[in-house]
Amino acid sequence: MRCLDLGRPPASTAGLAPIPPISHLSPLLPWQNDGQDLDGWFSRGQRSSQATTQPKLNLTKQALPWNEQYKGKANLHVFEDWCGGAVRHLRKNLHFPLFPHTRTTVKKLAVSPKWKNYGLRIFGYIHPFKDGDFQFSVASDDNSEFWLSSDDSPSNSRLAAFVGKLGTEWTAPGEFTKFSSQVSKPLRLMSSRRYYFELLHKQDDRGSDHVEVGWRVFLPSLKFEVIDSSYISLYTDESSLKMNHVEHIPQTLASHSGSYLWEAQQDEHGADMLKSDPRDTFFLTPAIEASRVENVLVPCAYSPTYVVKDFPIARYQGLQFVYLSFVYPNDFTRLTHMETENKCFYRESPLYLEKFGFYKYMKMDEEEEDPRQRAFLFLNPDSESLLPTPCPPTPAQPLTDAAPGAPGSSSRAGLRGAACSEQSRMLRLHPSRLAPPQSAEKVYVTRLQPGKRKAPAQEPAFPSIFLYPKPLKKVHLDGPRVTSFLKMSETTASQREEGKGQEEEEEEEEEVSDYSYETGELQQGWLEDSINWQRTFSVSSVDFELLRSDWNDLRCNVSGNLQLSESEVVDVVAQYMEKLNEKNGGIYTLLRIVNVEKRRDTARGNRYLLELELAERGQRTVRLSEYVYVLLHQGKQDDSAEANPDGPAPGATEPQPSPWSILYGKPILCRPLRLSWKQDVMVHFVVPVKNQARWVQQFISDMARLYGATKDTNFNVILVDFDSDDMDVEKALQDARLPRYQYLRRTGNFERSAGLQAGVDTVEDGHSIVFLCDLHIHFPPNILDSIRKHCVEGKLAYAPIVMRLSCGSSPREPNGYWEVNGFGLFGIYKSDFDRVGGMNTEEFRDRWGGEDWELLDRVLQSGLEVERLRLRNFYHYYHSKRGMWNARIKKPPKD
Repeated sequence: MRCLDLGRPPASTAGLAPIPPISHLSPLLPWQNDGQDLDGWFSRGQRSSQATTQPKLNLTKQALPWNEQYKGKANLHVFEDWCGGAVRHLRKNLHFPLFPHTRTTVKKLAVSPKWKNYGLRIFGYIHPFKDGDFQFSVASDDNSEFWLSSDDSPSNSRLAAFVGKLGTEWTAPGEFTKFSSQVSKPLRLMSSRRYYFELLHKQDDRGSDHVEVGWRVFLPSLKFEVIDSSYISLYTDESSLKMNHVEHIPQTLASHSGSYLWEAQQDEHGADMLKSDPRDTFFLTPAIEASRVENVLVPCAYSPTYVVKDFPIARYQGLQFVYLSFVYPNDFTRLTHMETENKCFYRESPLYLEKFGFYKYMKMDEEEEDPRQRAFLFLNPDSESLLPTPCPPTPAQPLTDAAPGAPGSSSRAGLRGAACSEQSRMLRLHPSRLAPPQSAEKVYVTRLQPGKRKAPAQEPAFPSIFLYPKPLKKVHLDGPRVTSFLKMSETTASQREEGKGQEEEEEEEEEVSDYSYETGELQQGWLEDSINWQRTFSVSSVDFELLRSDWNDLRCNVSGNLQLSESEVVDVVAQYMEKLNEKNGGIYTLLRIVNVEKRRDTARGNRYLLELELAERGQRTVRLSEYVYVLLHQGKQDDSAEANPDGPAPGATEPQPSPWSILYGKPILCRPLRLSWKQDVMVHFVVPVKNQARWVQQFISDMARLYGATKDTNFNVILVDFDSDDMDVEKALQDARLPRYQYLRRTGNFERSAGLQAGVDTVEDGHSIVFLCDLHIHFPPNILDSIRKHCVEGKLAYAPIVMRLSCGSSPREPNGYWEVNGFGLFGIYKSDFDRVGGMNTEEFRDRWGGEDWELLDRVLQSGLEVERLRLRNFYHYYHSKRGMWNARIKKPPKD
């Protein structure tokens, strides 16, 4: 067997030369098993052209200084709260590989935390105990990969052995030879060198979690032994480093986030929301000049009847008075890919759908019965069930069983006679059916012979004690004596036949067969259901969106935004474009309707947010984003509180018009007073944190990317830190590329309400927006534009619905549900926030959960509307509360 000498680095790696391009990686893998090369193991089919054109990776080539004190341990990084059993699932983790949940060490390459839904990355150096050829093997539950370098450089690591790649493969502890991929080819190592290694392991929520690496000198008779502390060492000492200090973490092909391995493992997801939409980047289009849209429409008072002002609301019942807006065109926020199990979008109950399905929407076509096409199942041509039924006697042979004049006898006889005449006609057409029945087919069945039944064996009084000796089986000593198995061939065929016959006779004398063969009749089979493959049905087009209302449905978490009819949108846009060109001399042409949002009020009028892409004089493309109002009813009083003093009825979705309302001849398109949004208003993101280094760093990085994508300088990041000791939050803010930030340090236990209130108190400008935020959020690039559009001082607050990702899901593979009950992500003007009283810091001092509903109650009672929309690509990352905030960790039990 060919061996590769790892004692001398290959020519391509000598002197730490740059790693070749990705397209030339396969020639560097001559010592891997078949099927273990990077191309075949990570990719599905051929690599995409996108993967081959990626830039050169910034891998860790120069190893860090090594110390003799590092011997006896290896570095261990833990990534918790992540589902799936394949290593590719670990690579999809948001924090892999730089920001693990825990950084610690292990003293041997055999780890079993007895936990679930986690991933491990163990790395360091292996020190061979002699020069020679070694084989490595990895065993794990679930999948794992063992990478080994040709020297001490992490950049030269190559895949040596692995367990599975789908997440369904596993081994028992110490089972080193279950899969061919577990065992590496023999590798030449030298005792004077150290070799960088990396072990990746992924565990789901089932099985006995373990991962171990064994090695042996390349001799077939030797067994694999776990590599213990005598032959491993740390890559570096991390004990004194903060969790956001990541410059020392090695980057390899196994764990580099920029590697084409990541692109090759990305599955095409079925979520419609991942498709591009002009809404996502419309904020980049230059806005139309404000003077062009001034006085385009006549002004009108904006006082919707559904606003709750000074109306008593029971505790936590404000969310019952929040209504949804309609959207055009379809933004594909409906989670159609999650409706395999959750069908709450449809009005039928889950139990009904489970039993009856959707057949009530289908009308089956009437079937034309044709006797010649009737389906029969002939189980036995000799069965009596298929023979013609004897007909009643003819008139020449009158019935003797039926009494003359018996009631119903003539009718029954007539029906039976008609049936038999039809049968006789068919039999005349098919004379073969009149053939006499053949004798029943004989089959053999096994039955006990009562005369030869053996007596049951006598049970001993004490099963473990022999009260009498057992009879010994007789052994024939006649015939040729065979002294060796190899001498058996020397006996003649006749001698073997003679001995065989004697043995059979002896067995017949000792034992009598309990069974014999008797003849029996073949059992009649049962009938099977016939299937009509030609059945057709009729169906009408059903728009299930029309069955939905703008009530905030708290039961269904997969339905998307309400859909607005196209005809209504076209009518409103056409009227507005006519007015716009009347004022500006016809210089605008409608290119595209990007987004229209409608808040319905059938009692007074509907509010619309029009977002149109226009061509100005046929050259410049501009963006129009304005609120308009289609006034249906005009009350005598402009103040909504006076027009509706008692407030809306609880649960009412369409308030009825007031008796003193005056109906215009036709709806009027007008400009709602005091309902215009500011495109450059400052937005403050307020986030309280404590000891969540990986999430804090992720949030800061997301904010920096948001600034890079939008170049918007009018937002501020306010982090309220409750004595975090796992990272320097202030320094992380200083190092990030943010337009502005504020760092506020507080002592004591974590308090979300107090932290949010402290952050808002640092904002001095009351005419700016504060966005109460969570730490585990992925923001779309249009988040700033979305917050500004839906926050109007004195009128509107904004509570976008976030999609909560499931365990193991990411923004690129978004499985989860809409958080329809949560109002923790809340945008409101600072002046309105102060007017409603801010956060309830007294009641929610030592706990959190419910403070968002309590704030919502007071916001609605102050007369503000709360805009509620599902926002595309707006995600809440999956995480558990283990180790968060003030949670205490109990000590693990001793084994």
